[in-house]
Amino acid sequence: MNLSPAIPILRIFSVEKAREFYIDFLGFKLDWEHTFGENFPLYMQVSRSGLTLHLSEHYGDATPGSAAYIPIDDADALQRELIAKDYRHAKPGVEDVEWARQVRLTDPFGNRLCFSQPKE
Repeated sequence: MNLSPAIPILRIFSVEKAREFYIDFLGFKLDWEHTFGENFPLYMQVSRSGLTLHLSEHYGDATPGSAAYIPIDDADALQRELIAKDYRHAKPGVEDVEWARQVRLTDPFGNRLCFSQPKE
């Protein structure tokens, strides 16, 4: 039996703000999106490198304010990339903690993303 990587589901409240944050700022690509019809909530998948996220407007799919711990191999490179985009709602820094170098972000819906480069 194989276990595959988990795919976090993050609650969103605005498709426009989600696209601005996840696609324009963080550099994810839109893989697909789904609604059950006109004027229904959106469910979409975005990905970057080996990370896949599901973003959902559906009530009950996820709790606003969730957190995702995301291992990365170069926190400084990610921070430089994000700062260069000059996104008005986030100017992330790099934080050293005992076990890692981290770039922490909060999306427009209160979900926390911790990009973490383990220390050797």
